[in-house]
Amino acid sequence: MSFVTLVPTVVILPILGAALALAFPHRKKVQATVTVATLCLVALIGGILMFAVDSQGTLVMEVGGWEAPFGIALVVDRLSALLVTVSAIVLLAVLVFSIGQGLADGDEETPVSIFFPSYLVLGAGVFDAFIAGDLFNLYVAFEILLVASYVLLTMGGTAQRIRAGVTYIVVSLVSSVLFLAAIALIYGATGTVNLAQLSVRITELDPQMQLTLNLLLLVAFGIKAAIFPLSFWLPDSYPTAPAPVTAVFAGLLTKVGIYAILRTQTLVFNDSDINELLMIIAGLTLIVGILGAISQRDIKRLLSFTLVSHIGYLLFGVAINSEAGHSATVYYIVHHIIVQTTLFLAIGLVERVAGSTSLDQVSGVLNKAPYVAILVFVTMLNLGGIPPFSGFIGKVGLFGAGVETGSPTAYWLVGIGALVSLLTLYALMRAWGLAFWRREIKASTQTLAPLVLDPLQTPQQEAKDVPRLMTFATTGMVVVTLLLTAFAGPLVGYAQRAGDNLETPEKQAAWYFERHSGEKANSEEVTE
Repeated sequence: MSFVTLVPTVVILPILGAALALAFPHRKKVQATVTVATLCLVALIGGILMFAVDSQGTLVMEVGGWEAPFGIALVVDRLSALLVTVSAIVLLAVLVFSIGQGLADGDEETPVSIFFPSYLVLGAGVFDAFIAGDLFNLYVAFEILLVASYVLLTMGGTAQRIRAGVTYIVVSLVSSVLFLAAIALIYGATGTVNLAQLSVRITELDPQMQLTLNLLLLVAFGIKAAIFPLSFWLPDSYPTAPAPVTAVFAGLLTKVGIYAILRTQTLVFNDSDINELLMIIAGLTLIVGILGAISQRDIKRLLSFTLVSHIGYLLFGVAINSEAGHSATVYYIVHHIIVQTTLFLAIGLVERVAGSTSLDQVSGVLNKAPYVAILVFVTMLNLGGIPPFSGFIGKVGLFGAGVETGSPTAYWLVGIGALVSLLTLYALMRAWGLAFWRREIKASTQTLAPLVLDPLQTPQQEAKDVPRLMTFATTGMVVVTLLLTAFAGPLVGYAQRAGDNLETPEKQAAWYFERHSGEKANSEEVTE
């Protein structure tokens, strides 16, 4: 069997699984079994694709036999295969966590009839985004995952979730309109939306037109990635969702936006030099995110702001625009997807033990649940970048690539990144100390509620036992974060090969020019 035939299955399987799960709306075990089996298959296929592209090169499936650029091209290279695999593993772990929560609490948080199908549709959108070979297919992938995310974010129908969901939906719609407008302008200017073909035709446009199209796409993707100043919606949207949904959103959705920026900047707009602008935006994202985190009194909102700040590290890697920068970015994306998801799952355990994630109400958790305290502590150290964890390895790679550029802005950004890393560690350890190390506060001595209630703050719930399945899923993810360090050598090597492939448009689009050998030559003649 040709490996190429596996390419579309990473999207087809979740869609078929969602349809099958929807056919059994009141059979929780059937829906759960179908969803788990589907994600296991996608993770396995992702691993096979990683091996195939690393040994044989890029795999391309032209849907329906229509050759690109007229047909839909699904393209899997090292970066795509890696992100599909990691995303499937994360989705599977969070699913196990949510099943454990459902078994313990019933279905108030995750209604059976819609949760599992929506979850698989979300996965299909994420996987499709990573293998999309043209802008319109990428747009469709974004819409698939966004429609599913609307359902998951507002699940349960509480006032807080509906309020946060409205903001999320409005912002997402604005982003989608901008993206669609950019696609229309690009097609009008070049006559194609195929990414490989655009790598040639974009260079034939006037530089001002290239810059305009580049910035329009950057704004559209920047909203989805939550870069400053387009990140205002995230801290109020994510913390209100159920713990499993928050974990998936934090780990994956913003990374799809970063992936889109990385792909288009390296493949389509490689000659449009906005690297200095990207570095400035990255620095502001780092600073604003961490300052917001330090000021928070709720752990989930604190983590949401650290998520924003760490998007700054990823944008810094894109802005470096070198093989070393791309390699470090690939490794850091994998690190952040896994670690950020794990930390939100671990905080989900804290919320069960303490009944809240507010630092004004949570205390003494170390005595109540020492194992949960260890899981949170290890993951926080990793996110903070303490050696020898993967967070430290990723930041060293990014800083080293920044220093290699010799740019004064890059030097400044390395300093800002190091400072933000220390402040991240401070914010996380402060939260851990108050929630776990601090002596338990009696109900009569707790901080009085403010006169004006925060509509986004979740009221304190009764403490609950932590189901073994939830602990098992979180422990498994913590083990995966440690494996990122234990197997850092092979993973960094793979990331370097992926970064080398991103270095030039010619390398990324080699499959296209092999099939259309005359187009590149004709374009060069026109340019001359």
